[in-house]
Amino acid sequence: MKHILRPAILAATLMGSLGVVSCQDYLDVTPAALYSPEDIFSSVSSATSTVLGVYDPLSGDQGYGIRLNMYYPFDTDEMLSSPGASDAGRRGISRYGAIPTNSEISRPWDNLYQGIERANICIKYIPQMAQYTSGSATDMAAVKRLHGEVLVLRAQYYLELIRNWGDVPAPFEPSVAGQNFNIPKTNRDEIYEQLLADLLQAEDLLPWRTEIGAKDERITKGAAKALRARIALYRGGYSERQNGQMERGSNYQQYYQIAHDECAQLMARRDQHTLLPKAEDVWRAINARTLETTEILFQVGSGGGNSTSDSKLGTYNGPRLNNSPKFGTTSGAVTALPNYFYAFDSTDTRRDLNVTKYTIESNDQQKATEILRLTDGKFRRDWRVPLLPGNAQNLGYNWPLIRFADVLLMFAEAENELNGPTAAAKAAFEEVRKRGLGTNIGTTPSDKEGFFNAIVKERYLEFGGEGIRKYDLLRWNLLATKIAETKATLRAMQAETGTGAYANVPQYMYYRVINGEVQFLNSFYRPTPDKPPVVAGTTITRLNWRQGLVGSSATTFINNVAAEYQPNKGKELVPIPQTAIDTNPALVQNFGY
Repeated sequence: MKHILRPAILAATLMGSLGVVSCQDYLDVTPAALYSPEDIFSSVSSATSTVLGVYDPLSGDQGYGIRLNMYYPFDTDEMLSSPGASDAGRRGISRYGAIPTNSEISRPWDNLYQGIERANICIKYIPQMAQYTSGSATDMAAVKRLHGEVLVLRAQYYLELIRNWGDVPAPFEPSVAGQNFNIPKTNRDEIYEQLLADLLQAEDLLPWRTEIGAKDERITKGAAKALRARIALYRGGYSERQNGQMERGSNYQQYYQIAHDECAQLMARRDQHTLLPKAEDVWRAINARTLETTEILFQVGSGGGNSTSDSKLGTYNGPRLNNSPKFGTTSGAVTALPNYFYAFDSTDTRRDLNVTKYTIESNDQQKATEILRLTDGKFRRDWRVPLLPGNAQNLGYNWPLIRFADVLLMFAEAENELNGPTAAAKAAFEEVRKRGLGTNIGTTPSDKEGFFNAIVKERYLEFGGEGIRKYDLLRWNLLATKIAETKATLRAMQAETGTGAYANVPQYMYYRVINGEVQFLNSFYRPTPDKPPVVAGTTITRLNWRQGLVGSSATTFINNVAAEYQPNKGKELVPIPQTAIDTNPALVQNFGY
């Protein structure tokens, strides 16, 4: 569903031309096909095409088509990516055992810097356009919007670099012929300060979503404000420093204030962004490839059916489809952990949205999955409109970067940090919770620590599979704690007699298939009934449930979750690519590698 990026083929060519002109001084003759910045930024239309090229690195295999959102954010206490032992590829990243020569690290690194270089070019030249200060009102608004868009895009690219690699080289000007490209790392706090200032400027340049006419995936004011709130929380949170220790600045409250104010301003504009009535509505729209912009403030457009502009969402992840003639084939490579399934209240509608308990077989019928083969559920090939049978890997699914639910929970978190669990903080928190649970949400804690812990859990339940949890845990300095808790919980569930809170997890589940869909016949929250259910005229199947956690293969599965993670050993970050180290003598490898 790529509504805005088809013209970026031209933009990518123009950007490539700029890169050659500025960086390769050995060219004696400029080919006629290459254009100068003055040519490219001479009209609103050509500048627009060029800015669309700055969006391009968001999508595709090296961006949020699969790597940045499916390899890097796991393993945590919610999901495990691509089950199996750590290796030199994607599992090495997920298991916290990445090596500097891993190409799954070097290619996204290069792609993010490509996005930054493209943004830097636009940020330099767009304000120099005549239309920026003296054009018609329409042209001035258009080019200022372009300026705001590239400021936001650059901030997103840098955020992804920082939260995965920590301190990184940070060019804020386009490269030029003859410059010294041996750039050392910049302290991430300095980069964050620049990004926060850039985003504040972008807010003034960008229109609200209802002011742009036909909706598309282009950035509007809401995206800038929400991203500024998110970056402020990262700036005010913990991060792994060069000595391997998790640290935060002494002045972190001022960044919580920024996040608080940005979210409060967004919450005051419900005419622009708000929650949809049901959480499933967001994901049904994505799977139907109908553009949703009310709850989603910032998203990555995908389309084209290729590895450079599309995504593998719903093919790499989601329920496993095994050569279904009707629905197609998927990998089902992102596993939802059993403890995540049981973190939900039995009445929470988000459980069966975030976690799938079925496969679809070659007869087009669902089949129930065992407890160690649960998958994430927000991107589903069997929900696609229209259906796409076969083995094609690109489904055209957009990746949402920030939703309004995040705005509400960021506000609640910031308000609590600054003022405790006020009525406003509770209202924002409960708005998200009520959508999942209805009115039966229990009692919201009234103490600061209790309310914070409630937010930690609510974000866990709301954003499952969205690539948010790992980075939340890092900024809270809770990654080590939650990984340890997860393994302890899984081992408690593994005990054949059950222990504590998991004593009632049933040994077996019984189900039938009605109209092609699995229907469970006993409760997930009570022991298995003494006698199997009997339904006349229906085939009843018994499924190993907690029994699926028993045995050596289950122990191996549990041991593989974040298998190589060690607190304060540098594993909170991934290594700088060896190719970058080899070509830049000023660049120092991250601690622990």
